[in-house]
Amino acid sequence: MSTSDFHSAHLKPAKNGLTKISWSASTDRAVSIRVRSHTCGCIPTSYELCEAAGLAFIRRTVRSSASTHVSESPWLQRAAAIKLWTALLEGWAR
Repeated sequence: MSTSDFHSAHLKPAKNGLTKISWSASTDRAVSIRVRSHTCGCIPTSYELCEAAGLAFIRRTVRSSASTHVSESPWLQRAAAIKLWTALLEGWAR
């Protein structure tokens, strides 16, 4: 077993013409949030595809030695959020 067996998805490099995601401060909009997918935590910025209250969004966590900053994409219908998640993973959104 290699160390790569323990890694989750990594983002592909950003492509020209990528879509800018409108990140905003994380809120306590729902009591319960389910993480459907996530990127690897081996780098300082990680992402999670989340669902709550019939909607979905991407949570971005940026870690540094000084602090941790959490932000969210707009809350969308599930199909639109999955499309945005795929674009993020493939380098077409940031």
